[in-house]
Amino acid sequence: MTARTSRPRLLATGAALTGAALALTACGSSGGSSGGGAANPSASVKAVTADPALASLVPADVKAAGKLVVGADASYAPDEFKDDKGNIVGMDVDLADAIAQKLGLTAEVQNSDFTSIIPGIDAKKYQLGMSSFTDTKEREQTVDMVSYFTSGIAFAVKKGNPDKIATDDLCGKKIAVQTGTTEVDDIKGNINPACTKAGKPAVPNDGDKFDLQTDVTNALVSGRDQVMSADSQVIDYAIKQTNGQLEKLGETRDSAPYGIALAKGSPLTKAVQGAVQSLMDDGTYKQILQKWNVEAGAIGKSEINAAKS
Repeated sequence: MTARTSRPRLLATGAALTGAALALTACGSSGGSSGGGAANPSASVKAVTADPALASLVPADVKAAGKLVVGADASYAPDEFKDDKGNIVGMDVDLADAIAQKLGLTAEVQNSDFTSIIPGIDAKKYQLGMSSFTDTKEREQTVDMVSYFTSGIAFAVKKGNPDKIATDDLCGKKIAVQTGTTEVDDIKGNINPACTKAGKPAVPNDGDKFDLQTDVTNALVSGRDQVMSADSQVIDYAIKQTNGQLEKLGETRDSAPYGIALAKGSPLTKAVQGAVQSLMDDGTYKQILQKWNVEAGAIGKSEINAAKS
């Protein structure tokens, strides 16, 4: 898989979905990434203090700037999205803040098109990319990846599944996906080859692609597409945010780790990995995941470039 991943994101709290006029409130997820209850964006997380040993690993230029500039596509709730005041919030944002604090820095999260984040790291526009990237061997050829979460591919249809779509037969169906994500790769590399082998029609255009995950959801709600595919916690969140207009199709599959993207060979990589592990060890990580109701995606060990596929 190649996530968000260039995967693996969703709905902005307080926004309205085009053509659906849906009021959004922060909710949680289920399936492979949560316990199924509601998120609590106002929940407090314990204060994070700097770790001198980890801070000593931060390169001099970053230390002098006093901040980590983080690229995120703020259309992928509950991981990264804009609240009703236009602030970028979500699981990844809280983790970015906590990582920076562990390193004696502050985090500056900047909204970016998903497909522009990794090129932005290469261009030194961002030090980190935290946007629900699935950690893959392909991605690790371009950037370092620090693992911090796990998620899988999931699907949704309109409530009641009016087109009677079978979970094991998506051939010929119109599937909405976000551009550059693992879900696009899944259709192109797995679903359509299987359809062709079975003598069935392929998913048109390897999926109906949109730059923003919010537009993916709108495409399904409006009836433009029959199915949407996204990361599991994003599907769960969309179902709740659309007030029951959607339902999950089948089970989450192909779970894989998310990774924080950094420049290949960056001396900052070890510092970030150490900060993530420290947050796991001291309980801050768990608090953040519980805040966004995605704790089922928790992992116990953060690693560098540990993709299995």
